[in-house]
Amino acid sequence: MSFGFGKAVDLDFDAAIDKVIDELQKEGFGVLSDIDVAAKMKEKLDRDMPRYRILGACNPPLAWEAIHAVEDIGLLRPCNVLVREDQDGKVHVEFMDPQSVQSLVDHPGVAPLAEQVKSRLEKVQAAL
Repeated sequence: MSFGFGKAVDLDFDAAIDKVIDELQKEGFGVLSDIDVAAKMKEKLDRDMPRYRILGACNPPLAWEAIHAVEDIGLLRPCNVLVREDQDGKVHVEFMDPQSVQSLVDHPGVAPLAEQVKSRLEKVQAAL
């Protein structure tokens, strides 16, 4: 996919969520939001689907720099991390590619920040 990267992991869903959060913290990220898409689909549409959660991750120092470079960059924040089960029960962890998303922003100060964020997210992926 051109807007993200990720991999299947040998963890159950809950363990994957815990591991992702732990590894994000090691790279300076906090989780600002946690959207349980499967639960919302069940609640709103009465439809079942495999577990699917979107974690909105933020590295405050890098976010600070990005916001001060481009005030409305918040439209592209936070960095989404998707933890999902496929139809066979395999767990996948996928990361929004900040360089791909930042390509929408025409500002010279944003590209190096996107590179730093991607590097940190790749370290999280490698640790899973």
